[in-house]
Amino acid sequence: MKCNGVETSTRDFIEIEGDSVISRVDPVLQATENACWIAPGFIDLQVNGFAGVDYNAASSPLEEIGRSIRAMFSTGVTRFFPTVITGAPEDMLAALRNLARAREALAEGPAMEAFHVEGPHISPHDGPRGAHPARWVRPPDLEEFRRWQDAAQGNVRLVTLSPEWPEATRYIEQLTRQGVVTSIGHTRATREQIDDAVRAGATLSTHLGNGADAVLPRHPNYLWEQLAEDRLAASFIVDGHHLPDSFLRVALRAKGVERSVLVTDAVMPAMCAPGPYRLGEVEVELKDDQRVVLRGGTRLAGSSLRMDAAISNVMRVAGLSLTEAITMATMNPARVGRIGGRVRGLRPGERSDVVRFRVEDGGIRVLETYLNGDRVFAA
Repeated sequence: MKCNGVETSTRDFIEIEGDSVISRVDPVLQATENACWIAPGFIDLQVNGFAGVDYNAASSPLEEIGRSIRAMFSTGVTRFFPTVITGAPEDMLAALRNLARAREALAEGPAMEAFHVEGPHISPHDGPRGAHPARWVRPPDLEEFRRWQDAAQGNVRLVTLSPEWPEATRYIEQLTRQGVVTSIGHTRATREQIDDAVRAGATLSTHLGNGADAVLPRHPNYLWEQLAEDRLAASFIVDGHHLPDSFLRVALRAKGVERSVLVTDAVMPAMCAPGPYRLGEVEVELKDDQRVVLRGGTRLAGSSLRMDAAISNVMRVAGLSLTEAITMATMNPARVGRIGGRVRGLRPGERSDVVRFRVEDGGIRVLETYLNGDRVFAA
């Protein structure tokens, strides 16, 4: 790999070279005319499916999973966590086995950095439960987690759960000791339960502001408690549908860019035509305005967001700089998701995951994407 561009973090014109890791980063005194931007490849910690492929379906063919990852490369994403949500125990295990096979067998497999299990240990209540099927919500179970890890070949690295379960504190402690990131989400937890979860090792809030009751007490409530907790980072779905602009701006002020992460929470209809789709046992519809909703209703059921669009949106809505927005899609998720070789940006010794792009009309247009030094997308 050898490429150049204006680095988003320093605004210097640089040339980088390497194979699977970056071996050289040199400043170039004279920038080429109309030089593009260069940044670490984007990271997405929450992808349920993409480009017509459902990662929760054990029947998804490996070649189709590979095709969906190639589509993701076109958005600048080089590492992501395929996400398995609440379902029947055997269905979740089968989905994890299928993803583990894909990670091992596909040329695109290295992009599947690790797996995220969102649920089933979430709030059973309407509102916080979101679109997760109520009949499969259940309390934290260490034996079930061990079965997940066996099926996933040890690749489960992020688990989203609600601290409102009596078993949650011990569960979080045990997962933390095994190097697994635990995140608070889809919760109706009290202040004390959130504090206990953080003390036990929880470090993240999953898509903060979503998976919540429609009406909350002024104070205390579980959104304020998570926003105020400096030991928690937070992920946000910035698609114009999941969060009002005002909430996003306030949440980013509370967390600061340094504790904020962009995720897409994309589901199978992402990058597809509007129409009806099925996510496991859940019937959904992709609307013309790109909302993914439960069929026949208005409740959101994941998103059709792309990471390049999320970066563009957070700059526009929250007034962030390009440097800040890129940090929320690269180094921050690498740190939160414990992704080695990706926390220092474009530096020698880091993985050769690179994206080159232009900013046009306020939006990101990806030109090239490199994974482990191999060019995996060219516009």
